[in-house]
Amino acid sequence: MGKLKTKRGVAKRFRKTKKGKVKYVGGGKSHLASSKQAKRLRKLRKSKTLAGKKEERFIKSMLPYG
Repeated sequence: MGKLKTKRGVAKRFRKTKKGKVKYVGGGKSHLASSKQAKRLRKLRKSKTLAGKKEERFIKSMLPYG
C-alpha cells in the first residue's frame, strides 16, 4: 500500500497532542484589536482543543502522520 497524503491546509491549522486530542489556534486576533476588550484578547491567546468527537475523527483522518 502506498503512502497516505496529508491535507496541507489542515496540517497548517491543527496539531495532534500526545494524548491524541486535536489542538488549534482560534481566529479573531489578527486585526481590529483596538475595538476588542482586553479580556477577550487575552482569551484569544490560548490554543483550543476540538470538542466534538465527530469533528476530531474527521480532522485526524486528514492528518495520517500527526
